[in-house]
Amino acid sequence: MKSWYSLSLGDGIMAATPSAEIEELFKRQFSAAGEPLEMAVFTRLESEGRLHCEVIAYFSPAAAKVAGAVDALPCEKPLRIGLGLLVGDPGCWSVLFPELDRGASLLVINAKGEIS
Repeated sequence: MKSWYSLSLGDGIMAATPSAEIEELFKRQFSAAGEPLEMAVFTRLESEGRLHCEVIAYFSPAAAKVAGAVDALPCEKPLRIGLGLLVGDPGCWSVLFPELDRGASLLVINAKGEIS
């Protein structure tokens, strides 16, 4: 299995600049590669017990060249929960997270703390 990559982009405010740089790099590589569905970059706010959240970018294996250009490090495939698509084709979700298309469901906890 090919590796995913991750990179801290800083807190929510500081992440805008590196996010824009990643988008620009990605768009060139994406176009040159023929816009494959499996090529994408996702972001998620993570706190890991810290006071301030940190934005983490996750690069799919097909985005390895972009990841390398920004010195992202190899990591495990991220969990789907809380991810947002930074750049790539919206159809990438079903390719990169096929478990969601096979009837797997996510538990959702509403404002009352109830699971639905």
